[in-house]
Amino acid sequence: MIEHLSKRFGRTVAVDDLSLTVGAGEVFGFLGPNGAGKSTTIRLLLGLIRPSAGLARVCGDDAADVRRAHRHLAYVPADVALWPSLTGAETLELLAQVGAGTDLEYRGELIERFALDVDKPGKTYSTGNRQKVALIAAFASRASLLVLDEPTSGLDPLMEHEFRRCVGEAQDRGQTVFLSSHQLGEVEALCDRVAILRAGRLVQTATMTELRRLHRTIIEITYEGQAPSLEAAGVEGVEAPEQGRLRFTLSGPAAPALRALAAAQVTTLSSREPSLEEIFLAYYGQK
Repeated sequence: MIEHLSKRFGRTVAVDDLSLTVGAGEVFGFLGPNGAGKSTTIRLLLGLIRPSAGLARVCGDDAADVRRAHRHLAYVPADVALWPSLTGAETLELLAQVGAGTDLEYRGELIERFALDVDKPGKTYSTGNRQKVALIAAFASRASLLVLDEPTSGLDPLMEHEFRRCVGEAQDRGQTVFLSSHQLGEVEALCDRVAILRAGRLVQTATMTELRRLHRTIIEITYEGQAPSLEAAGVEGVEAPEQGRLRFTLSGPAAPALRALAAAQVTTLSSREPSLEEIFLAYYGQK
């Protein structure tokens, strides 16, 4: 839980009066462009920096009390650094000893699923393999909260699929996942709710269903002859990508638009909800 959290660096406001509550067992997406304040929020949540105002709690403990708060969480950063002389197996064992408990049988399964050679020293690992070590340690832990900051950077598509499976399995065990990612398709596939951050301030928090409902329905048609007249049909954003084709957003009752389309020679019609990427870009005034 985050209550009125703010962080200033001199005159720069990195996080501005941010309040969030993430429920137990929820997969929560945390979105925003570079510089929006996501990393600063995560550092505050981890107790790595102190807030200028407000409070962050991890399972009821003040995040500033790092020793207590970290008993409840496991963290995967965007850029994993390992002890260069320790093997992958030794690193995983060390992390298990200092973490919130580890399911050793499940950890062995994850090593196989992520195809990690645990006998190599950390200094020989690629970016993707370093990421695998951190992911295996986090998912095998029994921490109540998994904080994942761009966790799939460096992973190939097959390993990204395994990551998604692991998130689902963590949720089935009752663990909470706080996921910060630029991979909007990943967030859309995994998250129950998302928060969108802009310039340190919260723009929106909602379920995917609620976000899509706020942003209406996208309709695309092809037609022959004269284009349908949509001026009075309660639609927005009419575009004509090419002759004989229209795209628009339905923002009100469907009946007026359907009557307008029925008067034209429409040959095909398709409708869809906006993707998370389209919703995200809409908040930043981009088409």
